[in-house]
Amino acid sequence: MTARKRFAQHFLEPAWVAKVVKAVAATPDENILEIGPGRAAITRPLAAQCGRLLAVEIDRDLAADLEATKPANVTVIVGDVLQTDLTAALSDWLGAPLGPAHQVRVVGNLPYNISSPILFSLIELAARTGGVHDAILMLQKEVADRLVAKVGTGDYGVLTVLTGVHADVTRLLSLPPGAFRPAPQVHSAVVRLAFRPPAVDIPDMAGFVRMVRTMFTQRRKTLSNALKPFGAERAVAPGEALATAGVDPRRRPETVNMVEMAALFRAFQSHRLDTD
Repeated sequence: MTARKRFAQHFLEPAWVAKVVKAVAATPDENILEIGPGRAAITRPLAAQCGRLLAVEIDRDLAADLEATKPANVTVIVGDVLQTDLTAALSDWLGAPLGPAHQVRVVGNLPYNISSPILFSLIELAARTGGVHDAILMLQKEVADRLVAKVGTGDYGVLTVLTGVHADVTRLLSLPPGAFRPAPQVHSAVVRLAFRPPAVDIPDMAGFVRMVRTMFTQRRKTLSNALKPFGAERAVAPGEALATAGVDPRRRPETVNMVEMAALFRAFQSHRLDTD
């Protein structure tokens, strides 16, 4: 079956399929959500190892082919994962509300053009429900680099911070273009996001996300300047919040670790409450 450019399809070669399946290490008591099963190269060996597997596929032809030949423990949903109500779909499939008592693992060879929105969707799902144990995802190498970036590096940014609040990230595999057919023009990587409760105290997650995004939109500026738009929204001078958090206003966003960012956001919150 020919790969379709509009779906950014790249199919994994058999030798690499085996490596990915080994990295997942599924067990018979686990439920797996697979995003983008494609030609089911990973689906079939995973289904042989796990308890049940729910596959979400946007390509109707590929979904129909999988539906016609699927193992008994596989369920197929045709649709865009970003437009699918995963909480409802997974709860219906599990026969119980998605949550700590009824979890899934996620596996996916994500379309590189929409990998970040899917990542943020999975993070939100995990944080809101507590029903996602981990996610093992194939991504463009540059995206994986941002996920595992260290403070102070050029790759450290919004994706690093917002993922790190909710998950521990590990790079499992690095894949050359030749691992796929057709071969993409980029290198790839497989990463594991192990979800957990937030690593820092953040009283308003939506507000924290807004602050982080604002900071890194102007990452070359000092914190006192990069935070001006966020401070204006909250009627709080950035200098006041930075002083309360004990963060040097001359530093740049990429030097601020997660603990410091959480303290900075709490400082903005406390000053805002004082002025209300």
